Amino acid sequence: MYGARGWAVICLSSFIVFVIFPVLSLATPQDSAFHISQYWVTLLGKVMCFAIVAIAMDLVWGYTGILSLGHGLFFALGGYSMGMYLMRQIGREGQYQSDLPDFMVFLDWKELPWAWWNSDQFWWAALLVVLVPGLLALVFGFFAFRSRVKGVYFSIITQALTFAAMLLFFRNATGFGGNNGFTDFKRILGLPITTPETRMMLFTFTAFVLIATLLLARWIVTSKFGRVLTAIRDAETRVAFCGYNTVHYKLAIFTLSAVICGIAGALYVPQVGIINPSEMSPANSIEIAIWVAVGGRGTLTGAILGAGLVNFGKSYFTQAFPEYWLYALGLIFILVTLFLPQGVMGLLKKKT
Repeated sequence: MYGARGWAVICLSSFIVFVIFPVLSLATPQDSAFHISQYWVTLLGKVMCFAIVAIAMDLVWGYTGILSLGHGLFFALGGYSMGMYLMRQIGREGQYQSDLPDFMVFLDWKELPWAWWNSDQFWWAALLVVLVPGLLALVFGFFAFRSRVKGVYFSIITQALTFAAMLLFFRNATGFGGNNGFTDFKRILGLPITTPETRMMLFTFTAFVLIATLLLARWIVTSKFGRVLTAIRDAETRVAFCGYNTVHYKLAIFTLSAVICGIAGALYVPQVGIINPSEMSPANSIEIAIWVAVGGRGTLTGAILGAGLVNFGKSYFTQAFPEYWLYALGLIFILVTLFLPQGVMGLLKKKT
């Protein structure tokens, strides 16, 4: 599946993430030049979550030719599913010392909404992380693909779906925190969520999921299923004439991609410490597509590279020149489209 160079990179990256980072973060004195601060642990963990989303986008766009502008919704739904569990873990440690989340007490709610049923159980939250975005993608994709919606029309519809969901979650009546969303988390699996040890645990688990997602995606695209997906991207009509039901293939990869995004969102929330409707904004979904375009469509590793480059650039620009970030992002997308149609990975391949 991977050549010797690819496996060497994966092994080296695993050694750095699972051995070097924990040692330098937890066992090195804070005044040491080699100490890795919690800021960098959180930032790198967040970027790895985005890299998982980029792989999911690359599967549907880079390999299947489906440009979805709604993947930010699936990411946010996974985050909200985990966020409900984290809010229930606060218990009476909240501001109002109530069994209900603080925002519900503030709004004078007397009991939990039906959607919060069993949300204090981690296994149920993990199940929702997979089922909620997966079922939404399955139902939406079924009607869209069966109706032969494709191209720019599919992109517009997914963007409209994301925008509608964002407006819904902004409402206090939905029971998901309204504009403020969920925050002020205290514990996860009984562990204090802000301790360096818990932060590192979340960081290493995110790295494990990223590597597993990359290997799964690589196995998919090199299989017969993946070759059919690539054929659908290049000539869907011919694939249909050959006897393949393209709707089933597109629906399967679209649903799987949504599930991967949901898992990434669930890993993102406890590390960042907040989830609100702004994560569903159409701009976020567009940004996901830009990550893949920058790194290189149809390369997987390029998706990871693009997510890293754009988000590290975003971290710098939003601190140094916050008012210019969107202009910089638009310029990056224009330059890549005009001069690097195969992304950074395409440029690297030409040089080698």
